[in-house]
Amino acid sequence: MKLASWNVNSLNVRLPQVLEWLETAQPDVLGLQETKLIDEKFPTEAIREVGYEVAFSGQKTYNGVAVLARAPLEEIALDIPGFEDPQRRVLAATIDGLRFINLYVPNGKAVGTDKYDYKLAWLAHLRDWLRDEVDRHERVAVVGDFNIARADADVHDPAEWQEQILCSTPERDALAAILELGFTDTFRRFDHPEGTFSWWDYRMNNFKRNRGLRIDLILTSPALTAALEQSVVDAAPRGWERPSDHAPVIAEFRAV
Repeated sequence: MKLASWNVNSLNVRLPQVLEWLETAQPDVLGLQETKLIDEKFPTEAIREVGYEVAFSGQKTYNGVAVLARAPLEEIALDIPGFEDPQRRVLAATIDGLRFINLYVPNGKAVGTDKYDYKLAWLAHLRDWLRDEVDRHERVAVVGDFNIARADADVHDPAEWQEQILCSTPERDALAAILELGFTDTFRRFDHPEGTFSWWDYRMNNFKRNRGLRIDLILTSPALTAALEQSVVDAAPRGWERPSDHAPVIAEFRAV
């Protein structure tokens, strides 16, 4: 089984790339973030034509999430229970016994702002919900753009980013609290070259200079982690024409 996550930064712009990547990478389930499409304009038929069922939750211009799967999607959830939020950032579905939770975590803009406070509140409510989800489901994958670099090893220049947005201690503590529910950061179960990132700002030629962050994650519950075989970042699409600023991340599992 192959699970993947990709912040596409506008599915309207990136649909040809997503379809090409699906054909070559062949994931069983893919979570997309920042689709930036209202539901009425979601390209359902184009995705079904390449063999995937899809569920989506969108809004105009901003945010938007979708889950693509080769098997039917059931028990769909579009919000964090008890947290009223008009922004479309969550889509969970059960697929062949796997609870797949796709997230676009708020960016937070800057430490100390209202948007930063919203991010921390959002993460606290997320943790409470995930605690319930792991109680209800044995096999859980939480994927998405977390907008948090977990550790200095996930940052091209830790000194430059120290206590800045995406790297501040409260954000990292919030992510650590989620991991304490029993989740594993699949990428860190394997050795990777130093400087392996999943996001590079468009400005200042940052991709070619590899000035990036690893903020796109696949987290797994113990039963799923036990079957983990590989977890990687596929940086190739970041070098395509008109790319997203994020690369897909992948985790593969033996059959369980």
